Amino acid sequence: MKFGFFTLGCKVNQYETQAMEQLLREMGHEIADFQDACDGYVINTCSVTAVADKKNRAAIRRIRRQRPDAVVGVCGCYPQHAADTLEGMDVDVIGGSGNRQEFLQQMLAALENGKKTKSVDQALKRREFEVLPAGGLEGRTRAMLKVQDGCVNFCSYCIIPYTRGPVRSAPIDLAVGQAKELAEQGYREIVVTGIEIASWGVDLPGKPPLGDLLEAICLAVPDLRVRLGSLEPRVVTEEFCTRLQKLPNLCPHFHLSMQSGCDTVLARMKRKYDTCRYLQSVELLNRYFPGCAVTTDMIVAFPGETEEEFCQSLEFIRKCRFADMHIFPYSRRPGTPADKMPGQHSNGVKEQRSRAAIAVAEEMSRAYRQNLVGKTVEVLFEEKTGAYYTGHTPDYIKVYVPEENLHNQIRRVLVTEVYEDGVMGSMDK
Repeated sequence: MKFGFFTLGCKVNQYETQAMEQLLREMGHEIADFQDACDGYVINTCSVTAVADKKNRAAIRRIRRQRPDAVVGVCGCYPQHAADTLEGMDVDVIGGSGNRQEFLQQMLAALENGKKTKSVDQALKRREFEVLPAGGLEGRTRAMLKVQDGCVNFCSYCIIPYTRGPVRSAPIDLAVGQAKELAEQGYREIVVTGIEIASWGVDLPGKPPLGDLLEAICLAVPDLRVRLGSLEPRVVTEEFCTRLQKLPNLCPHFHLSMQSGCDTVLARMKRKYDTCRYLQSVELLNRYFPGCAVTTDMIVAFPGETEEEFCQSLEFIRKCRFADMHIFPYSRRPGTPADKMPGQHSNGVKEQRSRAAIAVAEEMSRAYRQNLVGKTVEVLFEEKTGAYYTGHTPDYIKVYVPEENLHNQIRRVLVTEVYEDGVMGSMDK
């Protein structure tokens, strides 16, 4: 059988798609492009915002229209809380955000007997970490390593704790074993990911800190780059930085979740830190990892955000000097406290504040990349992009070089200029 996958959302979704592809290949099935003619199609959904839900539904309608005779399965966070909606969309197999192996078995059964199934558990009752295989399709240079699932932060704008359930952590020996498998498969970089990796270990015996896990993974695969997924700023302490500084294959790229640079907005968001604590984390990382890239996310036009509060956020992000930022206008998510808050902003306000924040973010990004000009960096090359081959530095700056085939190679490159969304370089002789 031939399967095509379409993935929306976070790195955890990307990992779980990668794992499902691997499981199907091990059973002798073929993985093809989502646009190809396939027997079955899997849409792995995101549900972090109402906009994400709209994209989920559009993808389902599109593939059903294009491939009316194929088996269509939908899994991920969207059906976890909206399974009944999907029953009216001619979906053959409805799964949730857990038990991916059962979901695939139901896909195969539907291909055999045409029977439609729905199997969605209660996420809040989950207690065990779901073990999925490491690895994915051939030709990829970077692999995701999922070490944690679930979240109990219950931020006022977020539905993910309800769709993913409580924190479940991968034991160190499991994560290390999978990291070694990825090294054997030829990957050059691992991204350690999870729904909220800063909470890794809170459910394990002895509640080991995240540093224990990262140290074990880095030492187990010394020839691979190890990159961290999104971090909650409170996990960044003096001890955390001291331990990580000793790991030469840890990428100096830290994505610190922020969402707002204004304390009153952070309080309404129910975030567990303020700007003072966040800035401490940024300063610690810059002290222990000089020149590192600190990146973040920011939500603009949160309910009730005043112009003064927004300006405070802009001032704060300038102080942090981020290497890159993802700017999101607030999107209402039914079922969350923020959806019912007063002071919901118009699309016009959201667009205006998004543009203003993006302008500041682009200015800081360009300044960070300008500092690389004249320096020699190591680049993991991944793919052909137009007339150039492109890859990323350890601090996740995209590098363009006028070369033909450098796939999966790590090469030294002299940065010559800032270019588009990255930098231009020439091969170091």
